[in-house]
Amino acid sequence: MALTDLVPWSRSRSVAAPRSADEGDPFLALHREMNRMFDDFARGFGIGMPARFGVGGNWPTVEVSETENEVKVVAELPGMEQKDIEVSLADGVLTLKGEKKSETNGALYSERWHGRFQRALQVGPEVDPDKVSASFKNGVLTVTMPKHAEAQSRVKRIPISNG
Repeated sequence: MALTDLVPWSRSRSVAAPRSADEGDPFLALHREMNRMFDDFARGFGIGMPARFGVGGNWPTVEVSETENEVKVVAELPGMEQKDIEVSLADGVLTLKGEKKSETNGALYSERWHGRFQRALQVGPEVDPDKVSASFKNGVLTVTMPKHAEAQSRVKRIPISNG
């Protein structure tokens, strides 16, 4: 089998060949090719597809929530293991670092991402670094950061009036 047999476009056309019967729509094929073209172009600048999947500064995707008592960060790290992730907190900045190992096993063509990543999130000085905990289950990292007691007492609800 030649490498060109694995490429997602046909030999005689410059646009993507349909992969199944429901993908025969020419507008859908054009849409996919335009997305692929912009992703390939943006790849050289560290934006686009790579940014969504690791190379850029916006991966892993996170959800940050805050209550009066704690700050919680949930990060999606699909396909990773706990031993490949490092979590640190310094000066109110939570840093998530890691490396996803290559799993291509000699593949000739792969769109799967692998490599190192680092994401830093400002969580503020109210967090008590001695009470921070992290858990990892099913590719989801959850970091719980309780706030200092004095930071919790400084929270004041402000009533909103009509008008």
